[in-house]
Amino acid sequence: MERGRGGGVALLSEDLLQNILSRLPALSFANAGCVSRSWRRAAGAVLSRPKLASAISLNPSFQDAVKEVLDSVLSRPIRPHFAIACIGLKFSLERTHKLITKKLGSATPVITSVARGIIGSDAISEEFKEVKWGVDVEDFNLPANKDRGIVLIVGFMPGLKVDAIPLLRELEEPGISLIDKFVMDIRNFSAAVSGCTSPTGIVMFGDKHADMKPVLEKMDYAMSMETVILGEESGHFIYRSGDDSRNISGSLKNSCDGVALVFARDNDKPQGVGETQFHVALSTGVVPVGPTHKAASVKVKGDGSERSTWLTARREGLKEALDGERLLHDIYDEMANENASHDLYIGVTKRRKCSIGSEKVRWVTTLEFHDVLGGDEEYLFVDGVGIKTGDPFRFYRSDSDTALSSCRRVSEEFRNLKQAWTHKNSYHFRGVADGGDKTEVCGGIIFSCYGRGDSFFGQANVDSSPFLENFPGFPLAGIMCGGEIGRVHLSSADHQGGQEESSPRSYLHYYSTVYLVISHTPSPLES
Repeated sequence: MERGRGGGVALLSEDLLQNILSRLPALSFANAGCVSRSWRRAAGAVLSRPKLASAISLNPSFQDAVKEVLDSVLSRPIRPHFAIACIGLKFSLERTHKLITKKLGSATPVITSVARGIIGSDAISEEFKEVKWGVDVEDFNLPANKDRGIVLIVGFMPGLKVDAIPLLRELEEPGISLIDKFVMDIRNFSAAVSGCTSPTGIVMFGDKHADMKPVLEKMDYAMSMETVILGEESGHFIYRSGDDSRNISGSLKNSCDGVALVFARDNDKPQGVGETQFHVALSTGVVPVGPTHKAASVKVKGDGSERSTWLTARREGLKEALDGERLLHDIYDEMANENASHDLYIGVTKRRKCSIGSEKVRWVTTLEFHDVLGGDEEYLFVDGVGIKTGDPFRFYRSDSDTALSSCRRVSEEFRNLKQAWTHKNSYHFRGVADGGDKTEVCGGIIFSCYGRGDSFFGQANVDSSPFLENFPGFPLAGIMCGGEIGRVHLSSADHQGGQEESSPRSYLHYYSTVYLVISHTPSPLES
């Protein structure tokens, strides 16, 4: 074909050929790249930079909804390196996963999960929506037209290797969650493809029956501060890894407590491929109430995922141990002029020893939140475990004004990010390289608390606004969930990388939204 005389595709200029190929749907584009060397070269130029494609569908028909989002994300050239699909409870998790994995091919890592709401642009109307179902994942008594929908995110990440790595739990007693193995599997995958044990980023999905706090603590300990970590703490999911040895469906030895979608730099990336960067931001939705307390006595009650902590506490500077009724009475007095519908938490500052395997033990300081369940004349009851006598804590309440102000701060962070890219010779910024074309955004993913949304703010699309205002026209999608994973440092936004071991970090949040912005700095060799 390339040698044909006169006319035909052989006479198409490279720019025109690229223009034609860029308009093809993904499957036709893949076939076109096999026509000839010149077409393969033109196809490579079309897909030389990272690409994120996403869509939502609220079609109540399961098959139609899945078809709509697949048709939308594959309507333009893309080679899927990963996919995330999140659905409402009324859709079948297994059938959705099967349809998507079949369409995208066996080599593509895919995570399919149940969500409490979805965020993104409609596959048909292209209208951007934040759709909150906001129900418990066990509630199946919903009207037939509710809790039906899907969001699909498909990514092409040249210069990165991507795979899904499971957190396994032994089925035999005592049923230990293999956290150290999980962390080492991530580090080994990253080291094998990049030469570095810390990957660029991790998108994490935890199971609702597993305790993610010790998992995230070890991930935070083991990974460089350059590694971005975000995701959902408490859900229900199915995954498929690109490495079949990691797929445990039907295993008699292990179940799965979580799965990490790991992005690691590719040492063997083709010449001329630029650098992809991940940037994370957090909009918090809780505010401290009252003074600092210290746990005076601590008991753990319950089994498995239903464990809770019963405690008494002393107000800082006083000797008297306060019971649950007194603690709650004092806090409600502090909140006398506030709306009684606020959800209540305690934020516990924990200083603990941490290590992986036989590695050197290091002290880490974190702030971990626990949902307040109630109290009586003896104890305060909080969800979860891991609190020790002497641990300091404060009460926190959900607050829409705090969340709105925090969204504005995130928007300002994104404006500063754009300025750093635009004026890179005047700014020192880790994501901007010298030379080559300017850094530009590729898209974004968000994980937002299902307690937020229009009923929380009194207006629509507030959580998405920081991204939409600063990066209009670029794809953004995500989910509403319970327990937002986001690895951040708790001092000011200008804190230099968390070098102080005693300064607390946090990786699990409530009433918050975690943002991931993916950007790309082209190589000077890219056309």
